[in-house]
Amino acid sequence: MRNLCEDLHAECEALVDFSGVLQAPDWVAATSFHAWTPWDEIAHLCLLDEVGHLAATDATAFSAKAAELRGRREAGDEISAIARSTFAHLTGPQLVAHWREVNRLLASALSVLDPKARLPWFGPSMSARSFATARLMEVWAHGHDVYDLMKVRRANTARLKHIAHLGVTTFEWTFKNRGLPVPEPIPFVHLQGPSGEVWLWGEASADHCVRGAAEDFCLVVTKRLHCFDTGLQMAGTGTAWLPLAQCFAGPPVDSPVPRRKSA
Repeated sequence: MRNLCEDLHAECEALVDFSGVLQAPDWVAATSFHAWTPWDEIAHLCLLDEVGHLAATDATAFSAKAAELRGRREAGDEISAIARSTFAHLTGPQLVAHWREVNRLLASALSVLDPKARLPWFGPSMSARSFATARLMEVWAHGHDVYDLMKVRRANTARLKHIAHLGVTTFEWTFKNRGLPVPEPIPFVHLQGPSGEVWLWGEASADHCVRGAAEDFCLVVTKRLHCFDTGLQMAGTGTAWLPLAQCFAGPPVDSPVPRRKSA
């Protein structure tokens, strides 16, 4: 658990460091993610890390905060609007500095928990391990939006394996979340990590599989890229899965429109 939480904060630190290249106009430029700005992306991460820290340390305080946020959502406030109002007094650099500390506190709180400990969240409770992995995934995914806006290719690390694992383990949920029957068998997943390492899930199969770069797979399951616009190879249930694959909670989200028509 400690290593996972160290990776969570390392992902935060990487985005904090990169944010140093942003100039004033960049902080208010629209990314490809719902036209959120880099400021919006960091504010979203900061808000959920603050709430996540409550979930890890004070269930009563979390319950009150969750009820407040649900009430605002029911009143018509989008989560992005809530984050904007919460941190409106902070400039981009100030927001980043605040988020860095919030994420450090969250990672520290999670690191001492039993990986199987249940944490309350918006919906079903989550294990501490799944919670930390989900937070790392969010940091990486929203970080991608900022790198993409700045037209910089991120240097990925073995931390991608956490996100890839989350993507693989949400295979069945992807279909159930859409009210669709879960196809069988679960596909074999063969991914190459950033340093050339090979990561495998499931039983080897050429008929039902997904193969390719771990970065491509992670961009697909976080809904940043359509699988047809990657180098991923897929067959059988892998082909049925990837266009729908979604590794985060909430209602079904469509993949970006592909630039190519087929894989």
